[in-house]
Amino acid sequence: MRKSLFWKIFGGYLIIIALFGAVLLGLSFKTIRTAYVEDQVLHLKGLNEVLMARVMTVLKDEGPGNIEPFIKDIGKRTKIRITVIRPDGTVLADSEEVPERMDSHQYRPEVFQALQGQTGRSVRRSSTVRADMLYMGFPMFEEGRVAGVLRLSMFMKDIDALLSSLQRRMFQTAAAILVLVLLVMIVFSRSISRPIREFITTSRRVAGGDFDAKVSLGHRGEMGDFARSFNAMTGDLKTMFLETRRRTEELDSILSAIHDGLLVIDAKDEVVLSNEAFRGIVQDLPPGRRFFWEVLRSPSFAELVREARESRTNRTGEVRIKDGQFLCNAVFLPMQERLVVTLHDLSEARNVERMKKDFVLNVSHELRTPLTAIKGFAETLEGRLEGEDKGYASIIHRNTDRLIRVVQDLLSLAQLEEKGASMEIEKTDLKLLAENVLKLFGNRAADKGVGLELKAEEGLLPLEGDPFQLEQMLVNLIDNAVKYTEKGTVAVSLATKDRDIVIDVRDTGIGISEEHLTHIFERFYVVDKSRSRKLGGTGLGLSIVKHIVLAHRGKISVRSRLGEGTTFTIELPLK
Repeated sequence: MRKSLFWKIFGGYLIIIALFGAVLLGLSFKTIRTAYVEDQVLHLKGLNEVLMARVMTVLKDEGPGNIEPFIKDIGKRTKIRITVIRPDGTVLADSEEVPERMDSHQYRPEVFQALQGQTGRSVRRSSTVRADMLYMGFPMFEEGRVAGVLRLSMFMKDIDALLSSLQRRMFQTAAAILVLVLLVMIVFSRSISRPIREFITTSRRVAGGDFDAKVSLGHRGEMGDFARSFNAMTGDLKTMFLETRRRTEELDSILSAIHDGLLVIDAKDEVVLSNEAFRGIVQDLPPGRRFFWEVLRSPSFAELVREARESRTNRTGEVRIKDGQFLCNAVFLPMQERLVVTLHDLSEARNVERMKKDFVLNVSHELRTPLTAIKGFAETLEGRLEGEDKGYASIIHRNTDRLIRVVQDLLSLAQLEEKGASMEIEKTDLKLLAENVLKLFGNRAADKGVGLELKAEEGLLPLEGDPFQLEQMLVNLIDNAVKYTEKGTVAVSLATKDRDIVIDVRDTGIGISEEHLTHIFERFYVVDKSRSRKLGGTGLGLSIVKHIVLAHRGKISVRSRLGEGTTFTIELPLK
C-alpha cells in the first residue's frame, strides 16, 4: 500500500529525532559518568592530602597496632574505604575487612603503581566485598623511599545510583520534549500534506474535464502562490480546451466539406485521420487504426507513398483504386514523419475525356472521306474555271487542304494519347533521320533565303524508339521553325548528355512572347491566329510533339525572345 505524504514527512522526522535523541542521551550518559568519576577522583585526592599526614603520624608515634581503629573511625565518618598496605603488599589495616583475611595487594594495579612512587588508579570489581569500586593508591614516603601505600576506595554503586536517577530524569525530560516535538511535527506535516491532498484531488477533477475546479486560496506563503498559479492554470486550460474543441469541430467540418478523399498516414503506415469522402472511396473502412495497405489495396498508391516517404518530398501521380482513377497528392510532414494524402476522383473527367477523344476520332474518320472528295472536285474545278471563278475554286482547295491537315493531326494526336498504343521500337540513327527531314524543307527554306544546318556529335549512339514518331516530331518542329523564320538559319543539333540524347531545334525567327510560352503545347493554341491561318497552321503540331516526347519518356522545354528566335530542347533516354 502506498504511504501518504503525511506519514512520509512525519515518519522521516520521527526517525531523525529518535536517532538524534538516542545518540545524544548515550553520549550524555557516558560524559556525565566520566565527569562524575573524575570528580570523585579529585575528592579522594583531597581526602588523601588530609589523611596522609595523620596516618604517617599514627604509624610513627603510636605504632602499627593503633592504626586500624583510627582508619575504621575515619572510614565510618567519610563512608570511604581506607586500606594501609606495607611495601611487600600485605594489608596492615582496612576500614571494612580484617587484614589477616585479605590477600596480598602487591600486584593490584593501583597498589603496584603507588609502590612505584606514582598515584595509582583503577575501577574494577573487588574480590573481597564483591562489588565494583573506584580505587586510588597513594605512596607514603619516608626519608625519600616508599614506606607503604594509602589506598582510598569508594563503591561505584553509589555513582551508578546517582546516574540512574539522573538518567530517569533525562529520559522523562526527553520523553516530554519528544511528545511536544511530535505534536509540532503532526501539525507541521498536516499543514503540508493537507493542501497537497487538496491539490491532488483538484488536479484529478481537472484531468477528468472539470475545469471549474479550484483550490482554496486560504493558504499562506508559497502554498498560497501555488494555489493562485494552479487556479490560473486551470482557467488557461479551460480556455485552451474550448479553443482546441472549437478548432477540432472546425477541422471536422472542413474535412467533411472536402469532396476529395483525405487521409493522414503516420510513420508506422497507419491511417490516423480520414474524412467522409475517403471512407466513401474505400467503403468498408474497419474501426480503429489500420495500415493503409489494409484498406487501400492499390500497388500504385503504395508505390507513391513509398517514394514520398523515402525522398521526404511531395509526390503526385495517378493511382487506380478499385474501379476508379484518382489523382493522388502526397505531402510529407517532416516534423511528425507523416503523410497527408488527397485523392481526387478522375473517373468522370477521364470518361468525359474519353468521350471527347472518341467523338474527335469518329468525326475525323467521317470527315476524311468527304474532305478528300471535296478536294478532288475543287482541283477539277480549279483546272477548268477561269478568272474570278478560278480564285473561288482555289480558296476551296486551300481550305480543304487545311481541314485535311487538321483531321490528320487530330487522328495522330488521338493515337498518341491512346493508352497502350503500340510503338514500333527499334534502334534509330537520329543523324540520318534529321538529314532526311531537313531535305524535305530544303526547297522551301531556299525560296525564303533561310539556311538549314545540322550539327551532330561524333560517335552518336543510336536511339531506341519509334522512327515514324521521331520523324513526325522533327517534321513538326522544323516545319514551324521554317514557317516562322523570314531570314537567318534553322539549326538542328544532336548531342549526348549522361544517358540521354539532347536534340536542339533553333531558329532566328520572330520568337514567342513570355506569356504564350506556357500554353504553346496545348492543342489548337496559336500565338498569332492571323499569321497561322495565312501559313496554314492547325495549332496541333506542338501538342503532337509533346505527346511523342512523353511516349518516349523524355522531356521538352522551350526558350524564346521576341525578334531573336526560338529554341526547342528535347531530352530522350537512349533506351
